[in-house]
Amino acid sequence: MGGDEEGTLGALKTLRKAVLDPKLTEHRGRVVKTTGDGILVEFASTVDAVRCAIDIQRAMSARSAELPPDKKIEFRIGINVGDIIVDGDDIFGDGVNVAARLESISPAGGVCI
Repeated sequence: MGGDEEGTLGALKTLRKAVLDPKLTEHRGRVVKTTGDGILVEFASTVDAVRCAIDIQRAMSARSAELPPDKKIEFRIGINVGDIIVDGDDIFGDGVNVAARLESISPAGGVCI
């Protein structure tokens, strides 16, 4: 993002349409909100969440295999099974906070559960 904000934003939008949205739909994920370059997704099933994360990371790896290192976009994914508070279309609580912390310690291109 630091080297080319506009280019990175465009690439993220393309990845969202080409990879993320189809995988989230396939695995019954619901986008709760986007936060800058992050996305919060809710799943009714832990199995769906894990399968979706793995599919996304595999697709991302395949898409970026031929790109130079400075052009690769790698996601970090954190998954937590925990209680949440539902408020309209939004979710809050320790379950969300722990998932965000797991995402931050996940290796690039990885999944932390």
